Order: sequence, then structure tokens, then C-alpha cells
Amino acid sequence: MQIIVLGSAAGGGFPQWNCLCPVCQLAWNGDKRVKPRTQSSLAVSADGERWLLLNASPDLRQQIIATRQLHPHGASRQSPINAVFVTNGDVDHLTGLLTLREQQSFAVYGSKTTLAEVTGANIFGVLNRELVSFNEVELGEQVDTGLGLRVTPFAVPGKVPLYLETASLAIGAESETTVGLEITDGSKTLFYIPGCAEVTPKVQERLRNADLLFFDGTTFTDDEMVALGLSNKTAWRMGHVAMTGEKGSLVRLSDIGIRRKIFVHINNTNPVLIEDSPERAKAAAAGWEVSYDGMEVSL
Repeated sequence: MQIIVLGSAAGGGFPQWNCLCPVCQLAWNGDKRVKPRTQSSLAVSADGERWLLLNASPDLRQQIIATRQLHPHGASRQSPINAVFVTNGDVDHLTGLLTLREQQSFAVYGSKTTLAEVTGANIFGVLNRELVSFNEVELGEQVDTGLGLRVTPFAVPGKVPLYLETASLAIGAESETTVGLEITDGSKTLFYIPGCAEVTPKVQERLRNADLLFFDGTTFTDDEMVALGLSNKTAWRMGHVAMTGEKGSLVRLSDIGIRRKIFVHINNTNPVLIEDSPERAKAAAAGWEVSYDGMEVSL
């Protein structure tokens, strides 16, 4: 398998367009210790020719231009993008589908709950239903994409998208609203979990001895945005597990045999974005890499 990180940042990208937090200030000032990043998405291929996108970022057009493997070639109108698998209904994971509206055939996969956010919204009517197929996938059901890749979605602790939150919001429930993906070419296995509210024993067991994991790296500490005065929401309240703390991913995803661990969906406030920071060193010491746009991984 070939994997390309199209976008490594959380919603809003890095630097975030309206943010002057300490980490964003470095980016605005052109500090070489930080790399600008677009919003979270991966591309995966079994043959280097046909590509499956994992989520469709609002920055998708920019990501395609920056990624030679996704450039059109051959026919006058053609794309190597054959399918998109969406993991939840978040704006930063769905709205890139609108970029793919120019009469191109491809397949969209997702849970019934997530695809309902697309098929039920009039704006997504710009996707020609004669060319674009929407395929509901049951949790635990392995899907053969026809691209040499088989994908199995599974529930992870999460919450509904921000625009669907109500006073009775539940955080940490395992349902169709937030899923992880297990992807195999028949030889190696990749796990992709860009959003996860808690690393439970069930999640640990699912990931045990994985070949490769791309995992939610939104914040370094649970109270990161609160401490900066940017929000009253903790990482948990946003549906994400922090890297640090007793329940953090550095602790909970250690010693379970994962061969390679890479953080994705990294918030603009997270100091691991600074390449020589103590926080980056702590993540590296725990066996983690911090993804960046254009990162390529072979499995």
C-alpha cells in the first residue's frame, strides 16, 4: 500500500486563518520550525494508479494540486481518485466532496448516519447521481472497493458533528457517528482514526499489533484551548482524546505492539507542531511521528 497524507491539520488548518495563538504566530512569522498544514485527509492506493481518499477536506483542490499522484492524466477529463470513504459528518471531512462535482465518476462510502448528512443536504445535489454512487456500509462489514483495498469501518468513542449538537449531547458513545477504518491490501493493515474521544480497552484490542496507525492528534493536553483562552471546550468536549494524561494516547496506545504510529488531525494550538519543542520530543520518545502534508508512507 501507498499512503499520502494530503492534509494533517484539524479543522481550520494551520495556521488557522483567524488565530494568533503561540503556535500560529510562529507560522505567520515564517518560522522554519513549523510547517503550514491543510485540513485532515489521506489518500491510499494498492497499485499507485487508483486512489481511495479517506475523508474529503475543504482544502481538497489545493491538496490535489500539491500531489502529483492525483493529477489527471490520459483522457481529456479523468482523475485517479476512484473513491472516498468518510469517517464522520464533520464539516472538515465532508465539504471537499463539493470540489469533486465536475462530472467525474467515483464512489462514496460511509455509515448510513454519515451519508444521510450528504444525501439529505441540497447543496450536495451538485454531485451527479448518475456518476457518483453513495454506498452505505454497516459497521464491522468489510467492503471490497474494487481498488485492491478492503475497508472495514468500526465504531470509536465520539460525538455527533458540531452542527447537530443539542442540549442532550452525549460524548464518548460508540455509534455510526464516529468511525475508524481498517484497511488492508491482503498483506498489510492500516488503521485510520482521525477522531476518537477515548482510547478504551476495546479500541486498544482492535489496534493491537497493527502494522500502521494514523490516529487523532488534535491536542497535546485536554485543557489546551481553555488554557489559551480560545475556547471553553476541552478536547474531550470536542470529541477528541488528548495526547497526554493518564487517559491520553501516549499512554493508552503504548505497549500494544503497533509497529508505526503517526498523529494526524493536529489542531493549530498543539505545540507538537513545533519541530524542536519539548512536546514533540515527548511524542517522539513514546514512539510517535507527527504527520505533515505530503508525507508518504509505504506499507
